[in-house]
Amino acid sequence: MAEAKMQELEIEEDQEEPMMEVTSLPGVGAATAEKLQSAGFHDMLAIAVASPGKLVDATGVSEAVARKIINAARDSMKMGFETGMDVLKKRQKVIKISCGASQIDTLLGGGFETGAITECFGEFGSGKTQIGHVLAAQVLASDPEATVVYIDTENTFRPERIKQLVEPLGLDYEESLARIMVARAYNSDHQMLLAEKVETLMAEQGKKVRLVVVDSLTAHFRAEFIGRGTLSERQQKLNRHMHTLGKLASSNNICVFVTNQVMSKPDQFFGDPTTAIGGHIVAHASTFRIYLRKGRKGSRVAKLIDSPNLPEGEAGFFVEEAGLRDF
Repeated sequence: MAEAKMQELEIEEDQEEPMMEVTSLPGVGAATAEKLQSAGFHDMLAIAVASPGKLVDATGVSEAVARKIINAARDSMKMGFETGMDVLKKRQKVIKISCGASQIDTLLGGGFETGAITECFGEFGSGKTQIGHVLAAQVLASDPEATVVYIDTENTFRPERIKQLVEPLGLDYEESLARIMVARAYNSDHQMLLAEKVETLMAEQGKKVRLVVVDSLTAHFRAEFIGRGTLSERQQKLNRHMHTLGKLASSNNICVFVTNQVMSKPDQFFGDPTTAIGGHIVAHASTFRIYLRKGRKGSRVAKLIDSPNLPEGEAGFFVEEAGLRDF
């Protein structure tokens, strides 16, 4: 009975109505559509969730016309309330990406989820970057058409490591590296721009992006905004960046994996003084939060500390040349 119900959901999902063209919106001609495309508004959803100010800056139309365009896009997308069954249908599209360590996959309900932001934070050497590389290899192995985007802020991406990971999975390392788009971000503005360009990469080059890795999320923000006087500006920019990544994940069914640095609280005498950079902004914007720490005998421990549907828990693992192994 349950299987029949799930099949019905899949059939209904395949029968979605075709989406309207951008040029069919009121006030959008060929010239305005071209301006929208160049500004990164490639589909109706991007226009529907935009602010009038952004559309005015992108196209030069009046604010009244911009509001009219946005409202028409929202009407075509049927943006409003939906039933729990509608949400369940959408959830059927979610893909769980395995990291190769069964205990971590179990901790995350089957693997790292698409359509969500997963944040890993921990001290240096705790395995954050390794998990990013492993996820890239696993995505390439599971889908021959998939592309991985790697936004590197700390110069930590290593093609040699990808070679070590993909060859045991039966993949050619040169072909695998050709499916990973790497960009080195040199400051926070550059990092934010690269995140915004991912949708352009998919629209203009036809890339099927399944995973976006940001390693690390807060390094540039931490270096550029020093002292309490700049904290407000830093958090506002970081919030905007997280919202861009969140929209990218949910709109395109992409797994966004971000690593985060930590700091210690010297005035805390009891418990673990380690806390993630970014405060509540990053905490609220992340769908899943994993705290990594070093364990016994060279192992690492992953602790799930925040999830919308999963209980807290821990999983031990080792980082080896071929990938991750259960403790």
